[in-house]
Amino acid sequence: GILIVEFANQLQIEQHLSRREAIEQAAKIRLRPILMTTVAMLVAMIPLLTATGPGAVSRFHIGLVITTGLGIGTLFTLFVVPAVYLLLARDHQADLAATEPDTLPAETRR
Repeated sequence: GILIVEFANQLQIEQHLSRREAIEQAAKIRLRPILMTTVAMLVAMIPLLTATGPGAVSRFHIGLVITTGLGIGTLFTLFVVPAVYLLLARDHQADLAATEPDTLPAETRR
C-alpha cells in the first residue's frame, strides 16, 4: 500500500497527472508484484491447511488465520488504499502550478 501511494505521488509530480490518473497508474504498476507475493504466500500455506497427524488442528487454524489475513490485506491494498488516497491525498498538480513562475517572454533589448 505504501508503494502504491509513493508511486502515485511521484507520478503526480514527475508526469503531472491528476490524483485519479496517478493512483490508477500506480495500482497498475504494483498489481503484479502484489498478486505474485500473495499467491506465493497462499501456496506456502497449503501444507499448514492440509496437515495431518499430531498438531494438525492447530496448524490448520494458524494457516487459516494467515491465509484469511493475507486475503483481506490484499483486498484492502488493491481497493481501499486507492479509494482513501483519492479522498485524502494532496493534489500535487496544484502545488506545482503555485510554485512555478509564470513564463512570460523576456523583453528583447535593442
